[in-house]
Amino acid sequence: QVQLVESGGGLVQAGGSLRLSCAFSGRTFSGYGMGWFRQTPGKEREFVAAIHWRAAINGRDITYYADSVKGRFTISGDNAKNTVYLQMNSLKIEDTGVYFCAARRFGPTMTDDYNYWGQGTQVTVSS
Repeated sequence: QVQLVESGGGLVQAGGSLRLSCAFSGRTFSGYGMGWFRQTPGKEREFVAAIHWRAAINGRDITYYADSVKGRFTISGDNAKNTVYLQMNSLKIEDTGVYFCAARRFGPTMTDDYNYWGQGTQVTVSS
């Protein structure tokens, strides 16, 4: 059974940065696509970023981003640590929400069709 544990959330001023981490356990990490989603009260969960591990095949990962975070957020992973990261720069108030890590067999998707989810970590961006 896959387990995902997020960390790194917190309170930050607009324009600041945070790095979220998602520790993956229970299966071979490199076989999964990993995604980050966020949710705010009254809104549906929305896609933020995803990564498809290609490191074991040709050494290149494929990443996907929501338009709202392109150029500001970076998703990456450390295969040796079974951890995926979300580096968030130039944060805006509208980035506030609970951020969830998710894992999907056979690669990521920008929909919420993932097999496993973490418990979420709160990110609050203040003015």
